[in-house]
Amino acid sequence: MINQIPVKTLHDGVVIPSVGFGTYQLKGSQGAQAINHAITNGYRLLDTAYNYENEATVGEAVRRTTVPREELFITSKLPGRYHHYDDAVTTIQESLYRANLDYYDLYLIHWPNPIQDHYVEAWQALIDAKKWGYIRSIGVCNFMPEHLERLKEETGVLPTINQIECHPFFNQAEQRKWNEEHQIVTESWSPIARANEVIEHKELQKIATQHGKTVTQVILRWHYQLGAIAIPKSATPSRQRENIAIFDFELTPAEMEAINDLTKPHGRINDQNPAEYEEF
Repeated sequence: MINQIPVKTLHDGVVIPSVGFGTYQLKGSQGAQAINHAITNGYRLLDTAYNYENEATVGEAVRRTTVPREELFITSKLPGRYHHYDDAVTTIQESLYRANLDYYDLYLIHWPNPIQDHYVEAWQALIDAKKWGYIRSIGVCNFMPEHLERLKEETGVLPTINQIECHPFFNQAEQRKWNEEHQIVTESWSPIARANEVIEHKELQKIATQHGKTVTQVILRWHYQLGAIAIPKSATPSRQRENIAIFDFELTPAEMEAINDLTKPHGRINDQNPAEYEEF
């Protein structure tokens, strides 16, 4: 494999790559080609969602590759409009049919949608889908400690993964700490934040120059050293390779702290606060 990616073991024993490939907005033939390039370039973790409307595109890329299915780690997500138990079970089945897969390696609840307040029964559907062999590991996205505590209290099962918005301008230190204390791995969506704003940041440019790396590589290395799984997206093969060429250098504690200090209290990209944001 090109650019061998280290792995993590989740609390249920499932092994996951420590860097993945985001597929949001990659659709159709061009999308399948971009995802296939990513697999060829060494990615094994592919991240999609029911609401991305490209599960079939991911499935087509998997069909085209010569990499065996068992070497790939494919994630999808349950949308908010299907949180009722029976709807959730049907949607998981539909996700598999769309991608022409026998199972997902990881399935996540996309948002808690606390105003609707059906995320616990959605979680129970994921627990059962895992028992039935539809899913190898189950997790959530954008869940705050109060949501996670409720899952534990009412089902006895905590997620293996919590995929949250995490980047240098919103590093979610408290949520990451809570996840770690409860053996939940943090996965970072939008790991580069707004690319132009990040790439032009002088402190990040300084660190990148010191290591002979790009700013993007520095940020992805920062995620890796935090213990978070980043899922960058690029349709360009050269950038795909660049985004996983991060295992031949290490940021110093001072550099990690300098990047951590860039966080802002209101650093969310689109102000999507899981305490009130609803996704359907």
